[in-house]
Amino acid sequence: MLNYTVEPASLAPLIPTGTELDLFKGKTYISLVGFRFLRTRLRGVWIPFHSNFDEVNLRFYVKRQSTSLRRRGVVFVREIVPHQAIAMAARWVYHENYMALPMAHRVVEPTSEHGRVQVEYGWRYQGRWNRMRVECSGRPALAEESSLEQFITEHYWGYSGTRDSGCLEYQVAHDPWRIWNTTQASFEGDCSELYGPELAAYLKRAPDSAFLAEGSAVRVYSKSACGTGLEAYPTVRL
Repeated sequence: MLNYTVEPASLAPLIPTGTELDLFKGKTYISLVGFRFLRTRLRGVWIPFHSNFDEVNLRFYVKRQSTSLRRRGVVFVREIVPHQAIAMAARWVYHENYMALPMAHRVVEPTSEHGRVQVEYGWRYQGRWNRMRVECSGRPALAEESSLEQFITEHYWGYSGTRDSGCLEYQVAHDPWRIWNTTQASFEGDCSELYGPELAAYLKRAPDSAFLAEGSAVRVYSKSACGTGLEAYPTVRL
């Protein structure tokens, strides 16, 4: 997870109706996130040859208040996966901005207890590879209370806009993740056409923070229009 501070105005056109930016200590963040889906099922159905795959997404953080409930969630600017069928299914089920591109990843495990972990995700767009990398050492641990790492990883809702200026939400449930803080982190590439020149410009500088998350079992619930059935969602973690 590579995290960058941005000007709030850069995200204003992308904020779904009924939500507002969620800030950390007065700062607005976007995150470039690379990860692996493993043993994935769509509505409980395993799809052959499409259960293990990479994803890279650019996201930012919002919150939504209704009556006495406050939901903290993420909005995805764009999500990249390696298979067209996965992108089409995700667009249909969650109304997210998915696209399919050639992708690759590399993980170098440490050879000793104090060795370094290296992780890289790449995707090819218009004939050029974009790559994000992190390097870390030591053992993973739960994020400290009220830390930026906890803020980034513990947003348990997804939000997206609709064509009629509405808003959709869905719950994402998982245990808190253990993380490694990185010793090196970088992004190489040009995403001006993928994310727009304004957001892509932030990615050209060094990230303000970066870390590697261990991951866990994750459950994603069905989408619902914002403001309908709000109390019907279960509050759960796996």
